[in-house]
Amino acid sequence: MPFGATVFREGHDQLGVELQLTSPSGTETTHRMHPGAPGLDRWEVDVQVPAAGQWRYRVHAYSDDWASWLHNAEIKIPAGIDVELMFRMGVELLGRAGIQKIVKDTIRIFKDKTLSPADRLAAASDPRLTALIADRPIASLDTLSAELTLRVERTRAAVGSWYEFFPRSEGARKNADGSWTSGTFRSAELRLPAIAHMGFEVVYLPPIHPIGQTFRKGPNNTLNPGPHDPGSPWAIGSAAGGHDAIHPELGTIEDFSSFLDAARKQGLEIAIDLALQCSPDHPWVTEHPEWFTSLPDGSIAYAENPPKKYQDIYPINFDNDPIGLREEILRIVKYWIGIGVSIFRVDNPHTKPLQFWEWLLHEVNTEFPDVVFLAEAFTRPAMLGSLGAVGFQQSYTYFTWRNTKEELTEFLTGIAHDTADYLRPNLFVNTPDILTEYLQFGGPAAYKVRAAIAATGSPTWGVYSGYELYEDVARPGSEENIDNEKFEFKPRDYAAAEQRGASLSPYLTQLNKIRAAHPALRQLRNLEVHWSDDDSILVYTKYLAGEFTRSGKADGIIVVANVDPHSVRETTIHLDLSKLGLPAGGTFEVKDLLTDQRFTWGSDNYVRLDAFYEPVHILSVDYTPAAAGPSDSPQPKDA
Repeated sequence: MPFGATVFREGHDQLGVELQLTSPSGTETTHRMHPGAPGLDRWEVDVQVPAAGQWRYRVHAYSDDWASWLHNAEIKIPAGIDVELMFRMGVELLGRAGIQKIVKDTIRIFKDKTLSPADRLAAASDPRLTALIADRPIASLDTLSAELTLRVERTRAAVGSWYEFFPRSEGARKNADGSWTSGTFRSAELRLPAIAHMGFEVVYLPPIHPIGQTFRKGPNNTLNPGPHDPGSPWAIGSAAGGHDAIHPELGTIEDFSSFLDAARKQGLEIAIDLALQCSPDHPWVTEHPEWFTSLPDGSIAYAENPPKKYQDIYPINFDNDPIGLREEILRIVKYWIGIGVSIFRVDNPHTKPLQFWEWLLHEVNTEFPDVVFLAEAFTRPAMLGSLGAVGFQQSYTYFTWRNTKEELTEFLTGIAHDTADYLRPNLFVNTPDILTEYLQFGGPAAYKVRAAIAATGSPTWGVYSGYELYEDVARPGSEENIDNEKFEFKPRDYAAAEQRGASLSPYLTQLNKIRAAHPALRQLRNLEVHWSDDDSILVYTKYLAGEFTRSGKADGIIVVANVDPHSVRETTIHLDLSKLGLPAGGTFEVKDLLTDQRFTWGSDNYVRLDAFYEPVHILSVDYTPAAAGPSDSPQPKDA
C-alpha cells in the first residue's frame, strides 16, 4: 500500500518522516518514509498490509538533528571550517543517542585530536552507528499528523466471478395434476460442480426465506396466481417466519448448512440476498406496524416503481423507529454470518437511508472484516456513488445499458478513473429483471460481447443463470424475460444444450480461465481506452508492471470488441504503447487467448472481427525481451 505525505519546514535543516501504522489487532510498527520527486516535499513508503480489518496510521515528522549535523560536517570539516566546533556539536548530539558501545566509541574518536579530522569524521559513517540512529533517530520538533484509518478488505471484496441461480428451480418437476415439486438445497447442490467448473467463485441466491400468500404474484407478474404458483422470493415472510427463516420447500437450516459446505468443497462462496422488505404476511407486520408506512385509509403502502406495482411487498419505513430497526437488521445479518454466510447482495439499498447503511456496514465489518456487501444500486449517479462511499464493498452499475462504442468508452473510463476510489463495479451481464434490447435481438454474438467486456472490464463480474442458454425472449413491452423465474419454477437442461453446441458455457469457462491467469484483469484502475477508426470497434488495454505480479513478469491484455452483433467489421486500431509498458514505434507479439492465434502488432493494427464467428479479441502481450523491443519485423499482420 503506498503511503504519502507532504512534509516541509522553514530553513534548510534536514527532516525525518516516519509512518506509524497500527494493525487491526493493535500491533504498532514504524516505517521510515523517503523523499519522492525532488522539490515537491512529498515523502513516501510502500508497506504491506496483510490483514483484513481497520488499520490506523499517522505521520510522525521531526527535525533530523543528526542528519543536519552530518550534512554540515561533511562540508565544513574537509574545508577546515569550524572543525572542533563541529565535532563538539556532534558529541553533544551523540549524548542524546544512548549509552551503547558504538556511541561511546564514536564520541571517543570525535574527541581524539591525535587523529586527522578525516579519520575522526569517518567514524560517523560506521554502519553500526548508522543502523542505531536509523532505528532511533536523534530528533527534535516532533510533529504528529491526525490519525487516519485504512480499511483493508479481502480479495473477494474487489475480485470475483459471480453466478446467480434460483435453488427452487434446480431439481423442480411438474406433476401430472399441474402442481410443482420445488427444488431444494439438496437438489441445488448438484448444480454446484458445473458452476465451479465454469470458473465462477461466488454463487448468489435470491431470497431463501418463506414467501407470503397475500397478493402473491402469478406468472409474469400477474395478479391472478394459480394454486401452484410459488410467488416471488422477494415477497418475504409468512406464517413460517421472516428474514431469519428458510422457505420450508427449500429444506431446513441444516440443509442450507449442508449446501454451504458443498459449495466450499467446490471452492465456491455463497452470497444470499438481504432484501429489507416484507410480504403482508411477514411477522413484522403485526409485531411492528410502526416499521411500515400507513396510508390515510389505514392500509399499509406497498412497493411501487411506476408503472410497476408490487402489491405483494411492503417497503420498510426507517423514520418511525430507526433504533429498533437497526438492531433487528443487525441481528439478522449476524445470524446468517453465524450460519456461515460471508457475502450479502443487498436489494434496492437506494430506497433506505444512507445513514443506516453507513452504521450497519461499519458495525458488521468492524466485527467481521471478511463480510462483503454488494449494492444492487440501479439508481441515480449521486446515490449509486454515495452507497459505495458509505461502505458497500461493490455495486451493480449501468453496464447493462451501455452498449455502443461511445457509451462503453465513457462507462469504462468512468469506472476505472473517475469513481474507482470509492466504487467497485460488479458488471452483471443480466439479471432476472434486466434483459436489454441488445441481448433480445443481438443473438449469440451479443451474449459473447457482453460477457467478454464484463469479464475483462472489471475485476468483478457476474451472470444470471440462463445466460449461457441464450435466453433472449422478453415479456412484451418490457426488458424482462418472458415466463420470468421470479414468479415461477424454471428447470433448465444445461447438459443437453451443451451437447447440442447451443450453450455459452465453454465460452464463460474460457473467460474465467483467462481472468485467473492474468493479474492485470484483476485490477480496476489500469484500464485505458484506445482509438479505432470504426464506430463499432471498442479497444482497451489492461497492464500490470512486473513488480506488481507474483511472477515478476509484466502482464498486458488488449481487448478489441465488435460491439455491433450483426456485422463483420474491419478497421485500423491505434494503440498508445506506453499504456502497455512498451516503447513507441516497436513491434511485439500477441496471442489471442480465445482462439490461440498469434500476431505481430505495433502501434497501428488492422483488425477484422466477424460477429458471426468471433466478435472479440482478448490478446495477451508477449513481454520477452526479444519481442518487446524494436525490430525489423514486417508490418503488423492481419488480425
